[in-house]
Amino acid sequence: MSTRIETLNPETTTGKSKELFDAVQNKLGFIPNLIKVFGNSPATLQSYLSLGDLTASGNFSNKFREQLALAIAEENSCNYCLSAHTAIGKMNGLTDEQTEANRQGRSSDDKVAAGLQFAQSVTRNRGNVSSEELAAVKAAGYNDSDILEIVLNVVSNTLTNYVNHIAETEIDFPAVEAGKFTVNS
Repeated sequence: MSTRIETLNPETTTGKSKELFDAVQNKLGFIPNLIKVFGNSPATLQSYLSLGDLTASGNFSNKFREQLALAIAEENSCNYCLSAHTAIGKMNGLTDEQTEANRQGRSSDDKVAAGLQFAQSVTRNRGNVSSEELAAVKAAGYNDSDILEIVLNVVSNTLTNYVNHIAETEIDFPAVEAGKFTVNS
């Protein structure tokens, strides 16, 4: 594989990374290439998996977390994450039309749209959002806890986006490319 950071082979990996690979294999049934890249640093892989567990135990549904991941990956132009979260989003009930709208910070549900737009602004502006943006997301029905969890999702997804940019991780999901949309919305 021609990544800029080694994609580890789970068959020959040992130690903490192997233990974490086995946990991912048991949970997902396979080990995505991103995990094989993260395995070069057991601390980074453990952090990523812990962030995933924390976001999963929070206020938001799997579906909304996938919608956030799509919006953040589009904002960060991460083709690997767009590909992965398009596939995972389908497993969580998102249609092709919803997926593409979510990538653009849009949704037929006004509250979802406000959350996605806020997440994209947090991503784009590195957390420097305006008072008006904060007031708008609160007016849409998000409380302070929800806002902090949107930031947690931004951090978790930005970690994967940046690692994929640096590593040029080989996409092992049906490929999706940032900025390219096929469904007319």
